[in-house]
Amino acid sequence: MNFIRKIVHSFSEEDKLLNYEIKKLLNFSPRNLLKYKKAFTHRSIQMIDGEGNPLNYERLEFLGDSILGAVIAAYLYKKVPTASEGYLTQMRSKIVSREHLNELGKDLNLIRFVKSNIDQSNAGDNIHGNIFEALIGAIYLDKGYNYCEKFIFRNVIVPYVDIEKLEGKITSYKGVIIEWCQKQKKNYKFETYEDTGNEIIKHFSVKVSIDGVQVAKGRATSKKKAEEMAAKRVYFAFQKQITDH
Repeated sequence: MNFIRKIVHSFSEEDKLLNYEIKKLLNFSPRNLLKYKKAFTHRSIQMIDGEGNPLNYERLEFLGDSILGAVIAAYLYKKVPTASEGYLTQMRSKIVSREHLNELGKDLNLIRFVKSNIDQSNAGDNIHGNIFEALIGAIYLDKGYNYCEKFIFRNVIVPYVDIEKLEGKITSYKGVIIEWCQKQKKNYKFETYEDTGNEIIKHFSVKVSIDGVQVAKGRATSKKKAEEMAAKRVYFAFQKQITDH
């Protein structure tokens, strides 16, 4: 007990506040605060440990991604005992999609803990999901698999996983459009080009044409996002025809 008191008293005021906030977030006391500090350190800080290894959240993100996938897979395996492998894989992909993980990170406001040399407004949406995964990795190293499972059930499965809704959720509008065009023997084209405009961050624009007619455009900070945005607009333009087939 005296040893624990000494550790707590050796914390800086900043560390004490972080320890308090993480305890509130996780519903348990961190055993090793350094693992959580690492989970919230962006590589732009360029920190290294005593052996010259980078101190940032990227490796924890990789670990957390694997653990999250395993917990969700086990949940779906038990929840839907008659489901095929393909169905389970598709459902897991929907739950752990980048879009969904970004929403989870935002809901928990994890960005408030992040130390970075990049302005938050320029960090992009994916940082929210990346930190969420890194946090799971930190929990695993600090407290083990069971604590990760409890955290994921409380923050992902219970509030967000609705099997019926997920079955009808579209994860790739581009995939839907391509499949529809192929079935209907329609020619489609996704034309992508850089579009910097007046922004500091590089943007991409996409034009989607079907049978030689431009149907929709999309613009975002990555090619994939721009394509998905344009494809979503095409989907809603042809929704009746697509859903009828």
